Amino acid sequence: MDYGDDPPPSFDRVKSVVHNGEGKGFNPGLIVLLVVGGLLLTFLVGNYVLYMYAQKTLPPKKKKPVSKKKIKREKLKQGVSAPGE
Repeated sequence: MDYGDDPPPSFDRVKSVVHNGEGKGFNPGLIVLLVVGGLLLTFLVGNYVLYMYAQKTLPPKKKKPVSKKKIKREKLKQGVSAPGE
């Protein structure tokens, strides 16, 4: 087939896209997704950094003292007589 000076029909679309190269901009859905994803990632990374900082700087939690009554009950369960009896 001889097209002469005209390009083949399959190239007409490419030619029109090149000549009408107006920027359509970004897809609004993509922008929202990127912003929300960025905020979520920032939140998670920030929490991790704060957690690691707290692990290094805060003193360990103090355990509650065990009452004498509870110690006596545990020893009786194990079959050991409580001291003083």
